[in-house]
Amino acid sequence: MSEQARFRSFQESTHAEWALIDARFREYQSDACRRVLEHLGRLKGDHHGYPVDRYEHCLQTATRALRAGADEEMVVCALLHDIGDDLAPANHAEIAAGILEPFIDPLNTWMIRHHELFQGYHYREFFGQDRHAREAHAGHPAYERTVRFCDEWDQTSFDPEYDTLPLEHFIPMLERVMARAPFGGLPDLVPEPELEAEMEPELEAEMEPELEAEMEPELEKGLARQASAR
Repeated sequence: MSEQARFRSFQESTHAEWALIDARFREYQSDACRRVLEHLGRLKGDHHGYPVDRYEHCLQTATRALRAGADEEMVVCALLHDIGDDLAPANHAEIAAGILEPFIDPLNTWMIRHHELFQGYHYREFFGQDRHAREAHAGHPAYERTVRFCDEWDQTSFDPEYDTLPLEHFIPMLERVMARAPFGGLPDLVPEPELEAEMEPELEAEMEPELEAEMEPELEKGLARQASAR
């Protein structure tokens, strides 16, 4: 069994245990791309009644974005935009946005998070809903890119005859994007001596009331002795 922390609550944790956990986290984070690809593969065969399965749809959307000259990050967004369909079909856009958010531009995160609403421009009327609902976001910095994503690539990617590129073509792009430091960089563990130096004022502040409480009886005795000596 691999080494692991022994605390039962964070209040019992030590610097050494957090050093161990931090190392394991970084190792696990570095392997995230492989797990994402495994999950993307779970969309194979799941048609949901569409002309192509969700896996083909994702690859086709990414292929169209690439051929239209989209940058690498946008192509990766296209590849993963529906990855949440397996776990959360009623909220799949939120899942995809959550996976990509640590590695991409916030405007692209917004685009993925809202693509389902924007895509509804092409079908919401069939459900008695307002197809122009996306207009509520007109003026948002990511509005135009989200419209383009849905109108030019997403809603057109259900063609069984389209010459879609295979997943292998996109793996290097996904690996490069997900190899970025999450949110621009993970916090480093503070070296133990520095941690102790930071904690000293806090410990002193915590101890002062206790120390004063302990000294009060002694002070009172001293004052009483001084009064009786006068």
